[in-house]
Amino acid sequence: MGKSRKIRKVIRSKPTIEGAGVHLKRAFGFSEVPQFDPFLLLDDFRSNDPRYYIKGFPWHPHRGIETITYVLRGDVEHGDSMGNKGVIASGDVQWMTAGSGIIHQEMPKGDEKGTMWGFQLWANLPASQKMMKPRYRDVKDNQIPEVSAGEGVKIRIICGEVKGTRGPVRDIVVDPEYLDCTVPAGSEFIHPTKPGHTVFAYVIGGKAFFCKEKNPFAYEIEGANYSDIQKDAFVRNENLVLFDDGEQIVVSTEDEPVRFLLMSGKPLREAVAWYGPIVMNTKEELRIAFEEYQNGTFIKYRNA
Repeated sequence: MGKSRKIRKVIRSKPTIEGAGVHLKRAFGFSEVPQFDPFLLLDDFRSNDPRYYIKGFPWHPHRGIETITYVLRGDVEHGDSMGNKGVIASGDVQWMTAGSGIIHQEMPKGDEKGTMWGFQLWANLPASQKMMKPRYRDVKDNQIPEVSAGEGVKIRIICGEVKGTRGPVRDIVVDPEYLDCTVPAGSEFIHPTKPGHTVFAYVIGGKAFFCKEKNPFAYEIEGANYSDIQKDAFVRNENLVLFDDGEQIVVSTEDEPVRFLLMSGKPLREAVAWYGPIVMNTKEELRIAFEEYQNGTFIKYRNA
């Protein structure tokens, strides 16, 4: 067995409003750079009330990053400056590489009951590929393999490999892993991780112990204060665990199952210049991007 990772930090996601008025929970973002390198942001836009998401994310630009949208319930309609349009439906993933620049919109519609559950992750691009041609990987629910990892553990593999089965999203620069893991009650799940990679888990249901750590004072809990800190060390829904380095993680459950998104990637260790939806390496590159957006030269590639 390899060296198990320890918990570096537990973060409680924070309410915020984005787009034209979408209420969501932000697990991490601008203020956490570079702790999550190569990742920049994780938003949880789960809601059962259309008033909180229906205004959506109207037309806006991206450059220098990849946005990964994973929908569990409901539909998200999308369109872009290259002429692409479609729907990200329940269970689907859209892995969009903005590269040199794209202008798009994402409009959550929910399901017939008004439920909209989804997550968006931003991954950085290295300087050498920030101006690459934009591309999409639209992955349908039935294209995402699910494997059993023993003791009733189920894993949907969006990106990465588990027990010889690879996810459909491949050839991504930061060598990412993106898994949707469900661990039943009374179980232990051990998953290998690549040393040197940034690894974190975002709990989306139930509760678990991570790294066999049962002392909540053994690590930093961001977003908690002394009056509401939990007396146990279970990590629960809408909480994120950032791990120290190591060769594996250990997840343990007791009386409840847990479901979490597990993500990892190779750090870029490059300067980050970030303003709104554009992430470059220098302030000058940011200035050029917004100047091009204003004068109509932002888009470098268009579909024929």
